[in-house]
Amino acid sequence: MRPRYAILIAAACVYIVGAYAPFGHYILYPLTLFTTWVHELGHGLSALAVGGRFESLDIYSDASGLAFAYGEPGWREGIVAAGGLLAPPIVGSALIAFVHGPRRARVVLAVLAAALVASLVVYVRSATGLVAMPIVAVALAFTAWRGFADHPYHRVVAVQVLGVVLALDTLTRMVSYVFEDEVVIGGVKRPSDIHLVAENFGGHYLLWGLAITALAVGLLGLSTWWAWSRSPVRHGLRSKHGRAST
Repeated sequence: MRPRYAILIAAACVYIVGAYAPFGHYILYPLTLFTTWVHELGHGLSALAVGGRFESLDIYSDASGLAFAYGEPGWREGIVAAGGLLAPPIVGSALIAFVHGPRRARVVLAVLAAALVASLVVYVRSATGLVAMPIVAVALAFTAWRGFADHPYHRVVAVQVLGVVLALDTLTRMVSYVFEDEVVIGGVKRPSDIHLVAENFGGHYLLWGLAITALAVGLLGLSTWWAWSRSPVRHGLRSKHGRAST
């Protein structure tokens, strides 16, 4: 099966569930919170990468979130602010571009489940996060371990669903968010991420919003083109001539 077909099936599943399935919004709600988790974890990991602090993260019922992650004022704090904005398009692009075989999909699902569990233990503190994220972690772990055992390529579609959801979040929620100077999170008005990027790097926040949007859309476009042009991926079957790639 060509990678493009997995992406199309995943996109169709997300659209049909969201638009036509009874309670479709509620079915997709955990995945919406998953995109928030990726965003907030992007802030936290960026802080650690520049020598800052990552204390905790909150995920709220309206799908907003807040990472208590800090870098030194200046370019480091700017990187922390940008890290959350770019995390969903980077992760989504990587999933779309590179997870085309059943074995690789299984590894990615297991890694994401383990990362969710680790973050729940170490960083997540909000009630919504502590209730919803374990559901996502269990679903990912089950899919990697036992799910689709008889149809392993379906795991590729499951991973592509995550990629599509992250891509859609980037093209809808993030694109509007990067042009806001202030946001309300947990009932409190705060400077937006793009405000902090502009404050620490200089320039107007709208120009940085355009730059972040262009980069995010470019990453998603490149990853989709890459996957679209790939040859069919064989299942990882052993033979006397070697092993098929995943």
